[in-house]
Amino acid sequence: MNHDSYSDDYIGDILRKVHTIAMVGASANEVRPSYFVLKYLKLRGYQMFPINPGLAGKTILDLPVYASLAALPGPVDMVDIFRNSEAAGAVVDEILALPVLPKVIWMQLTVRNDAAAAKAEAAGIEVVMNRCPKIEYGRLSGEIGWAGVNSGAISSKRATRDTRGFQRLGLRQ
Repeated sequence: MNHDSYSDDYIGDILRKVHTIAMVGASANEVRPSYFVLKYLKLRGYQMFPINPGLAGKTILDLPVYASLAALPGPVDMVDIFRNSEAAGAVVDEILALPVLPKVIWMQLTVRNDAAAAKAEAAGIEVVMNRCPKIEYGRLSGEIGWAGVNSGAISSKRATRDTRGFQRLGLRQ
């Protein structure tokens, strides 16, 4: 896999097939990127599991916080790593020790660990590095265009509303 460039199909397929996401490095601080990515993905219908050993037993956005991936109540489809590139290697080792492996490991913006990615891919896990699922979801769904940003995606489909009244634009139908 060329981790310098991902096709829209690759990213879109991941965002469509994933339903449960563990976020390693989740923060309760509302100005931290991990907080608003957690909130955004939760509002788009993903079942989120914040991981932060310092906040274990507390809640973020009414979600229970877990100390580690091993403490989760069950398997997840994706692990989103909000840690630095060096720490990502240890997180991938923790993931590979789980009884049920996720389908995807996603390393956030500025996070890249090629050795960890190679280990994960050897175990059959898809990997995305140096990207943000919130940004990619917004770009591919067209939501990012609401703020005047050119998403590069053009659609004539009218946005539908989910049961809570949020607009849905194709990725999580």
